[in-house]
Amino acid sequence: MGRKKGRDVSGWLVIDKPAGITSSAVVNKVRWAFDAKKAGHAGTLDPDATGLLAVALGEATKTVPYITDALKAYRFTVRLGQATNTDDAEGEVTSESVLRPSDTEIDAALSHFIGDIEQVPPQFSAVKVDGQRAYKLARAGEDLELISRPLFVESLTRVERPDIDHVTLEMVCGKGGYVRSIARDLGEALGCFGHVRELRRIWSGPFDVEDSVSLDQIEANAKSPDLDTHLLPLETGLSDLPELPCTAEGAAKLRNGNPGMVITSDAAYGDEAWASYQGQAIAVGSYKAGELHPARVFLHAKL
Repeated sequence: MGRKKGRDVSGWLVIDKPAGITSSAVVNKVRWAFDAKKAGHAGTLDPDATGLLAVALGEATKTVPYITDALKAYRFTVRLGQATNTDDAEGEVTSESVLRPSDTEIDAALSHFIGDIEQVPPQFSAVKVDGQRAYKLARAGEDLELISRPLFVESLTRVERPDIDHVTLEMVCGKGGYVRSIARDLGEALGCFGHVRELRRIWSGPFDVEDSVSLDQIEANAKSPDLDTHLLPLETGLSDLPELPCTAEGAAKLRNGNPGMVITSDAAYGDEAWASYQGQAIAVGSYKAGELHPARVFLHAKL
């Protein structure tokens, strides 16, 4: 096979994703604009959703799991009184109700969605059923019985009631949450049905949408050296892990995939951590008795 074309550019780019485009399409545009060999994102947004999409380039793709596993926040508006087959505004209305709950009733219901909960993914979702994506089966007319999945919800609060038919909520949750499922289940709990009208991710781990750039900006400056000024260092993706400075000798061993000595830190035996030399990430792995045992090595780190 020929060598993959593109630049060895590494770092994180925080995009404010517009509605009407898939997360994968955003990644492809970013990869093209930077002429990058490798790119990926840390958490899919539905095509009609907007907000923070953290795109990793090059060696930063090795830190994607740490962002995917981090807490993230969403602001979304629920349309009360209607259920749809997709649990969002793009679907067909399947049930309706004239009942409209009060703010007090909504607040009381929200308390049941906080903590460790179980939720069933939407019928139109990317989960796999017998090796096929659920949305493909749902589009073919199949009525799926999807298995519930655990989700940690740190908070779920009402922030606005624009009118009798809508309520805007803000949720902080862990990995694997479906906002559409929250809207659907809240509507059922209130006895009035519900679906997501608008959805926006406002932060994820260390990244905030307030620090993002637009996709239009990236496309307008494609292939320009100025684009690199928007990149955050790959170390940003490791900010939730302990940093273990190491000596030049330790860094050299880690670069070769071997355990390397690190300077004493607050990390406990067995903790996942990352080793740095002169502030640059060398490897991430498990801390054991004064050494880091690498699981991922950052090949383009400079010593």
